[in-house]
Amino acid sequence: MPYAPFNLEGKVALVTGGNRGIGFGFAEALYDAGAAVAIWGSNEKRNAEAVEKLGNGAKAWTVNVADEKQVAEAMLEVAGHFGRIDSVFANAGIGGGAKSFAEFPTETYRRVLSVNLDGVFFTLREAAKHMIERAKAGDPGGSLVGLASLAAIEGAARNEAYAATKGAVVSMIKSIAVEHARYGIRANSILPGWIATDMTQGAQDNPAFAEKVIPRVPMRRWGEPKDFGGIAVYLASEASAYHSGDSFVIDGGYSIF
Repeated sequence: MPYAPFNLEGKVALVTGGNRGIGFGFAEALYDAGAAVAIWGSNEKRNAEAVEKLGNGAKAWTVNVADEKQVAEAMLEVAGHFGRIDSVFANAGIGGGAKSFAEFPTETYRRVLSVNLDGVFFTLREAAKHMIERAKAGDPGGSLVGLASLAAIEGAARNEAYAATKGAVVSMIKSIAVEHARYGIRANSILPGWIATDMTQGAQDNPAFAEKVIPRVPMRRWGEPKDFGGIAVYLASEASAYHSGDSFVIDGGYSIF
């Protein structure tokens, strides 16, 4: 018999940037575990494709997480449609590097921060409002998850803006965890390593990278979106009810080798 706390039937999960990559890896596993799944993405076509892959019980919203008003309105719509929101995975993010830090364009810096940091802040803040209100009405609990990166804890040359946002997500999550534990709300971050997604396509297509970097991963392979399904189900489930303020590194052992 399956371990009962991992059963997500009756629960609602929201995944931002959930129409592809790691986000869809989250969404697919959550759905398979029984949760109703809300997907936010900025590409309407990809949103529709993701919902079609999942089936009934999934619904998508076209949302730009960098837009505070859109986030607030969409959060209310998701809660209204499903009746509740039990877990939120603030996964939406973009890359954006430069030739060097000395030549880093301010425009790129602002753009990366608007999605990777502002977007996470807006998303988790609005989700927290819903969960606090629910807790005060006698229904405590909830899980808030922020997607960070190894760039938060290791030097990411020529990617200072991206690294700054991911380090900030880790710190933000710890603060959220401490403040909201009284409501039964937990908060954790996930730090992926080298994962085969659209964002890393350039590295995947670079023979030198494949020869020099991937062999340093103890698992000897690229990570895949499906490698994030287990942690998503755990964090959305009652199995993690007393686990908060943590940072989960999922990198095939790369950061410790």
